[in-house]
Amino acid sequence: MLMIPTWVAAMTDLGTVGDVYPVAEADVREELKLRVQDGWEQDGWEQKKDEYQKTVDTYQPVDLYQLPRAKQDRTFLVDMSYTLDRDLRDREGRVLYPRGYTFNPLDYMRLSIGLVVIDGSDPAQVKWFRESPYSEDHRVKLLISGGYAHELITALKRAVFYLGKDVAERLQLAAVPCVAIQRGGQMQVTEFLIGEGR
Repeated sequence: MLMIPTWVAAMTDLGTVGDVYPVAEADVREELKLRVQDGWEQDGWEQKKDEYQKTVDTYQPVDLYQLPRAKQDRTFLVDMSYTLDRDLRDREGRVLYPRGYTFNPLDYMRLSIGLVVIDGSDPAQVKWFRESPYSEDHRVKLLISGGYAHELITALKRAVFYLGKDVAERLQLAAVPCVAIQRGGQMQVTEFLIGEGR
């Protein structure tokens, strides 16, 4: 015997309720056929594809946080404690944490990754990263303060992210290349002098 779910057996045509109008939008398949027939595909697509690829290749966020090259080796610790600038309330409006409450997120979590920041437009810094032990560890997050991520993603075969103001200021980053790793409840930032100054 054929088993049919009861909801399928109970399905019936409920008819039309309310006014019915024809679909006003063009059929996407027909639209694409027309574009191909009009030569859009042959004439415009390659140019548009090249323009799009150039946009991707040369993308940089407007708020890219640029840093100068390190003039000396330097290591310092950053306290990651944060003080609330407003009350944090639950959905009933009760205060969970009052304004002024200070806590350190690193007391509650462990960062298993380090951050490496370089200027991706500086060949010496890219070379330094390639030759460092960090380049082989894909748990390390690579951020750039200059250059193009797409170019480095292709060259280094790894994820690359742009350095934003919030991260740079929170970690008190002042020069590149640098590495930030967790040391207990603090972040240790090490700047490296590379190249001619060595």
